Amino acid sequence: MKKYMAKRILFSIFSLLVVVMVVMALVYTMIERSVIFQTDDTWNKKSNNDRVIYEYVQYQKYGYLNYVDYTSYVRDKYSSTLGDAYSSDKAYTTDIAAVQNAETYLDNASVQEFISKYKSQGYEIRYLEPMTYKNKGTQKPGGKGYLLAIIEKNVVFRLVDYLKGFYTIETTNDIKDESLTERYIRIEKDPYSGLFAVVGSGTTHKYLIYFNNRFPFIHQNWIHLNLGTSYTTYRGQEITTVINNPTGDMNNVKTQYPADLGTDKYVETAIDFHSLSYNTGIVSDAERRLFPDNYTVYSYRRKGLSMIENSFVIGLVATLIAYMLGLPLGMLMARRKDKWPDKLGNLYIIFIMSVPSLAYIFMFAAVGTTLFKLPYKFANAEVKFLAYILPTISLSLPSIGSLMKWMRRYMIDQMNSDYVKFARAEGLSEKEIFNIHISKNAMIYLVHGIPANILGCLTGAIITERVYSVPGVGNLLTTAINQHDNGIIVACTVFYTSLSIISLILGDLLLTKYDPRISLSEDKGGGR
Repeated sequence: MKKYMAKRILFSIFSLLVVVMVVMALVYTMIERSVIFQTDDTWNKKSNNDRVIYEYVQYQKYGYLNYVDYTSYVRDKYSSTLGDAYSSDKAYTTDIAAVQNAETYLDNASVQEFISKYKSQGYEIRYLEPMTYKNKGTQKPGGKGYLLAIIEKNVVFRLVDYLKGFYTIETTNDIKDESLTERYIRIEKDPYSGLFAVVGSGTTHKYLIYFNNRFPFIHQNWIHLNLGTSYTTYRGQEITTVINNPTGDMNNVKTQYPADLGTDKYVETAIDFHSLSYNTGIVSDAERRLFPDNYTVYSYRRKGLSMIENSFVIGLVATLIAYMLGLPLGMLMARRKDKWPDKLGNLYIIFIMSVPSLAYIFMFAAVGTTLFKLPYKFANAEVKFLAYILPTISLSLPSIGSLMKWMRRYMIDQMNSDYVKFARAEGLSEKEIFNIHISKNAMIYLVHGIPANILGCLTGAIITERVYSVPGVGNLLTTAINQHDNGIIVACTVFYTSLSIISLILGDLLLTKYDPRISLSEDKGGGR
């Protein structure tokens, strides 16, 4: 068992790395990279060398390449020896201006040093001449010249860089502020929950582990999973933040600012004081009056669920409905084979499997909004609970049909088995045979898929969520592909693949618990 699980986990990790590497190769090398500027207003406003430099800055941010600007190189070189006085040094000024003369820039020693250093590291050297324009027949300068060192990122190194920053753990040395003399991580009483919390000083966040009344009730800011950054769709936001932050209207509650704790001064605010993080900039006088330290950066409480919570709630309820209806109906069809329950069940299965999902979703939405006055669009629902009904039922319909079909088939396959004939010979009733023996053995084929169906709820439903405008993760990948958001594409690959791998392993474990005859240990012949 242990040997099998170790092999399965190692192979799963290898598979995940291969899949991510393939996706990275596709999005970074097979797709024209200039598409990222299609909706970039800043790029449209730039021209000539300024546009080229802006493109390289963006390409480096997106992970296509690394580039070094000669000006930055010279600035670092002189500041390391002269300190803050480097900008007034004559040699520095001369070296900076060297690239503005296309005919003599190669004569400069710093230019030669720059070229030699980065060529030896495999960089490509590119020189952008100062642009000129004609004014009344006279050539006049119209832009600066640039000397650049550029290297394309190899897909293997890109994967290594991605894995290096895949997760971070906050420590007391996160904040580089000499004025912060007290650094600690300790347990304190939480004034906002009345319970206890793990609190830090010198860490990025003040509250590392805390409790509140929001499911799953215990939360943490200590360990951060970095799936990547969205640049085109969500403009610089971390993807884990995008899918985990609550949505909806502000949720004001009666509470106190940290400086007012222990007094009778309360305010109505949506500020989530559990989200406080260190302000590395200038703290204003107004903030000093409200916060006793530099932990003044915060986010807001919102009434709605996060993207991943919306998708999971809808998916989980739909899955429960599917199993509660699909399995009993499939059993009924098998017991009444070729009779009217079986015929009606097959009619539903044929309909739900043959009609395009978009068609029956719109059909069901029309019925629900017309006859039952249920809200169609998620944002338009006055009672949010009602907004979940249509997408949940729409999502459960095909799953019900699938479970009905397979439960019926597996039970019919079991009906002519020797153990069924033996049970009949023993005098057991047909009801006992079906409910105790046949259904239990037929479920063996379905048990393995239960973890996949539950974990799959986290990925959302693309068509259903788009039709009902559900703020979930269902259309995250398709939106990212349309927007050429490589960060989200890679993040979704990691997320979806990891869930698939975990569901397979959990399916194996659940199967062994359900049927002890199934073993994951290797026998002498090499089987399982």
